[in-house]
Amino acid sequence: MIHVGSNQKMKVSRRTSIGLYLVPVDESDHEGILLPKKYVSPQEIPEGSLIDVFVYRDSDDRLIATTLAPLLHVGEIGILRVVSNTPIGAFLDWGLEKDLLLPKSEQLHPIYPGDRVLVYADVDKSNRIYASMQIQKFLTASGPFKKDDKVNCVVYKTVRGIGAFTAIDNKYMALIPKKELFKELRPGDRLDARIVDIKPDGKIDLSLRDKAYKERISDSKKIYDMLVSKGGSLGMDDKSSPEEIKDMFEMSKASFKRALGKLLSEKKIVFTSKGITLNKDHNKGPVEK
Repeated sequence: MIHVGSNQKMKVSRRTSIGLYLVPVDESDHEGILLPKKYVSPQEIPEGSLIDVFVYRDSDDRLIATTLAPLLHVGEIGILRVVSNTPIGAFLDWGLEKDLLLPKSEQLHPIYPGDRVLVYADVDKSNRIYASMQIQKFLTASGPFKKDDKVNCVVYKTVRGIGAFTAIDNKYMALIPKKELFKELRPGDRLDARIVDIKPDGKIDLSLRDKAYKERISDSKKIYDMLVSKGGSLGMDDKSSPEEIKDMFEMSKASFKRALGKLLSEKKIVFTSKGITLNKDHNKGPVEK
């Protein structure tokens, strides 16, 4: 049996001037599919040999074999680059001569050439391989994780008022809740995150920030460095709005106040009528760790 969209061992049934014709190992009476000679030297491979190939459909919709390795096999999730847009959908570079179709019906948002999109490779009723951005139905809701584990994830969808939906290791579903978002995220963004909660049903919540005591150090340095770059003074303080703080520092107001407390205890800053200012009398170096 031929498995479209995956690698398989196939047997050389005959050699021709245009390449090798291959048949499934268990179907010797099969008419065979072509492995073009640009991938092999037919004269060097005897009939009856087994070859590992990837099978897909060419531009004329014929089954064809290749020794090239695609970036994505059927049943896998991965990030592919958009090559072009057409009325029927976008075409993605997946490492083969014929680009992979991402039908318009399988797109979650407008995409453009050069974009990198997270997709699932599948086959339709006609045994044609296609890509889908609707990967949530192919993700596992829970995984082998525990709270505070560090993970790598890719954003595949953002929902206003809810947060950013991501795929951990291109396999497990996880949410970055709205309260944990301090910068704009787009589908395709690859992130390092921390697991902050695992629900009873196994669903995972993520944060892009570290534990509070560690963030206090990095946040303090971020504020300190910003003060230095702005000439020693910022028109902000602990009474600034959460929106202002988020826009400038990508952190919550609570995190901002904790960081200011650290800087104050180290006598690095003072409060003035104009906001926070570097304390020149005691400022002898970078923020302590």
